[in-house]
Amino acid sequence: MRRSGDGFLRCSDGHVRWGVFGAAGVLFVWRADGIDGLADGTPLVMLQRRSAYAHEGGTWSIAGGAIDEGETPYDAALREASEEVGELPHAHRVLGEYVFAPADDWQYTSLVVEVPHHFGASINFETDAVVWVPCELVDHRPLHPGFAAAWPHLRAIVEGSAPAG
Repeated sequence: MRRSGDGFLRCSDGHVRWGVFGAAGVLFVWRADGIDGLADGTPLVMLQRRSAYAHEGGTWSIAGGAIDEGETPYDAALREASEEVGELPHAHRVLGEYVFAPADDWQYTSLVVEVPHHFGASINFETDAVVWVPCELVDHRPLHPGFAAAWPHLRAIVEGSAPAG
């Protein structure tokens, strides 16, 4: 049986971070199909508002969490997302990833994953809300500090990728 990665770790740089074996999350991308006045192909990203029960509650970020012992960041990110926002569409493709590694013994991997349709809901205590927004509106929300730092890198992946099809 795999050991859970849940827990805080004092990292080699002195900061305390969640995820004994690191952490991972997913920025889901869906390309609009002419809804709400958006042009076909406009990328929308899923944001999750963290509940007051979660670290940095009340901020917006991506679904994610601690990597379990022996688990890949990809598997952890998809597992955590399904626990927090619901069953993921089977047809999806990874557009890229950004790794934030502020210490020798900890990193956060953010996957950018395109899905064929929007989905998601608040299904556990960690999530207050789930929304799909255009990239230019992400910065209009109070962002989790880690996500805010990663957002420019993730946005470049989203906007640099071609629509599926």
